[in-house]
Amino acid sequence: MGDVLSTHLDDARRQQIAEKTGKILTEFLRYYEDQYGVALFNSMRHEIEATGGPQAQLLARKVPLDERIIFSGNLFQYQEDNKKWRNRFSLVPHNYGLVLYENKVAYERHVPPRAVINSAGYKILTSVDQYLELVGNSLPGITSKSGTAPILKCPTQFPLILWHPSARHYYFCMMTEAEQEKWQAVLQDCIRHCNNGIPEDSKVEGPAFTDAIRMYRQSKELYGTWEMLCGNEVQILSNLVMEELGPELKAELAPRLKGKPQERQRQWIQISDAVYRLVYEQAKAHFEAVLSKLLLARPAMEAVIRTDMDQIITSKEHLASKIRAFILPKAEICVRNHVQPYISSILEALMVPTSQGFTEVRDVFFKEVTDMNLNVINEGGVDKLGEYMEKLSQLAYHPLKMQSCYEKMEPLRLDGLQQRFDVSSTSVFKQRAQIHMREQMDNAVYTFETLLHQELGKVPTKEDLCKSIQRILERVLKKYDYDSSSVRKRFFREALLQITIPFLLKKLAPTCKSELPRFQELIFEDFARFILVENTYEEVVLQTVMKDILQAVKEAAVQRKHNLYRDSVVLHNSDPNLHLLAEGSPINWGEEYGGSDGGSGRSGSPSPGVQEAATISEKRRRAKQVVSVVQDEEAGLPFEVGREPPSPASPDSVTEVRDLLAQDLGAESPPPACPLLNGAPLPTIPVPSSPSPSSPPAASSPPAASPRASPLQQLPPGKAVDLEPPKPNDQETGEQESSPGGRPPIHTTTEDSAGVQTEF
Repeated sequence: MGDVLSTHLDDARRQQIAEKTGKILTEFLRYYEDQYGVALFNSMRHEIEATGGPQAQLLARKVPLDERIIFSGNLFQYQEDNKKWRNRFSLVPHNYGLVLYENKVAYERHVPPRAVINSAGYKILTSVDQYLELVGNSLPGITSKSGTAPILKCPTQFPLILWHPSARHYYFCMMTEAEQEKWQAVLQDCIRHCNNGIPEDSKVEGPAFTDAIRMYRQSKELYGTWEMLCGNEVQILSNLVMEELGPELKAELAPRLKGKPQERQRQWIQISDAVYRLVYEQAKAHFEAVLSKLLLARPAMEAVIRTDMDQIITSKEHLASKIRAFILPKAEICVRNHVQPYISSILEALMVPTSQGFTEVRDVFFKEVTDMNLNVINEGGVDKLGEYMEKLSQLAYHPLKMQSCYEKMEPLRLDGLQQRFDVSSTSVFKQRAQIHMREQMDNAVYTFETLLHQELGKVPTKEDLCKSIQRILERVLKKYDYDSSSVRKRFFREALLQITIPFLLKKLAPTCKSELPRFQELIFEDFARFILVENTYEEVVLQTVMKDILQAVKEAAVQRKHNLYRDSVVLHNSDPNLHLLAEGSPINWGEEYGGSDGGSGRSGSPSPGVQEAATISEKRRRAKQVVSVVQDEEAGLPFEVGREPPSPASPDSVTEVRDLLAQDLGAESPPPACPLLNGAPLPTIPVPSSPSPSSPPAASSPPAASPRASPLQQLPPGKAVDLEPPKPNDQETGEQESSPGGRPPIHTTTEDSAGVQTEF
């Protein structure tokens, strides 16, 4: 395959790709520099003028998943270079990167992982036929004849394939449907998290970047939603370049590919991935250079804005009034004829699955707390509380228990409207709503934790504890109802604008866009960095449809079926001191309420010397152990191999793979007794053996191990180890090998905002 890449991507062609990429990036980054000044002005103006929306009733956790392992187990991965399936010990840390180790022994010995996959922009396929269809569409005109060997054969009926339109693909398989469903839920959670890669707390850089993406694509006559606006800024930039570069490259190289159809398809996947890597590195360098330049210029821009805020606002309002006088008659006609009749239909399509999803979140939270209350009362009162609160605290990040909530969004369709309004995919809205669901679930759980912790200071009896939990649950549910209503209404407004504004801009462009340059003379030169004609024009268009959108959402709030509060209903904070409680340190349930073996417990704290010695001992004891948020209540870690052969051979046939899978699933070892994340020896967090998130919690299982830190945090660049890691059996395409005699840094191609280094 290396010969194929060197043939089609020689130095001359690489230089050609670099020049084309540089041209696209330079053009885009001009938009980004323009939008940066506008976003900075808007952010500073908002800080001064904003009255704020409804005050949230629920508390928000600051560090939801610090040092947690979400999921771990064994996967069979297909190696493209030798066309064999290899067993991989895999885990998903708190930053949602899928980490693949040679085997569990390699993980326990601190050997660097073979690959760390950032799944932003990927799709999960559960069928080889689905995958072959997408691959066939990637190279039109190349179709495999019936009876010929396909590009991929899976040894079981339960594959999971990570597909990306430009980057490399990853192939995994499981033995049972239950395993497939578990891993699918976990990997879908990874994709959902990684797609949301631009931090929301970035009030300037984030809005400037997304606005620049929209403006650039509109300059190319591309309106509407864009499915590849996912990942961090560099990944999005790479997708933007590939959107333009990919078709040209395909038209040029596809006719030159040799071999059978499936071999030509495989060659194109390899070439596309290689080009994507080149584009990514170039995009990263360009973006970081421009961002550094803007950060250096930011203090001077802020000084100008603070000094001339009133004049800038006056100048912008004058410009807006002139544009409004010109555009308003045309925009109002367009809204009345082409948008207004469809707003209620779009809103209904959005509201039904979204409301069902948030209702499911409420039901899951209610059920988990109620079951916990019953278990605590039946099994020992406060002494069992730490165990169950540890489980409850991670409810929002349990992919299987949250799956029933996320699935409510899957029926979302905009049939009949999608083509009219140029909505490329509804996945943008599905994933955004699902992220809101997870946030609201975690806020509800954290608020419940805080209130319960406050109540436990009164040292209640078992009966009083039961009543207190029930009373606090009711209080939290009222807060959840109010906050979820506010979140949903904001989501509906944003989604309606995201659907209708690009449509209006496209409709108005032929008659209005060419007239915009004449308004430039109305902007003072000193303010040109903070006021753009095109942005002001879009704001005017937005105002023409905003009234109809607000009215539609307001009318929908009256309908009882959607469980929305009316805008006139204001739920004042009924717990004025609640937000002050959240300012303290995180609650450590295991140490405070872990029973007789609960670390420091409630009977007093050990001396500092003893505590330090115990900490060192625990760290050594936990060196080879993993604990996941998601666990199998019957066999400890899900799909965990108890004992692996020292040098597993690559299976060559379907029978061998099945045998290995059966051995892996059948191997069980008694879980070692050791502390959980907080250092207190608590039982394992049980989860249903069935993938159904609605199964009731079972009795406590034997104590489980404590997780190690995230693999990426354990592998600082250049840090050496005494233990020589085993040499890999084969060199894998695109994955990092461990070099003997040291612990090298993870050489990967991307790094997202959460610190997940990625190998495509």
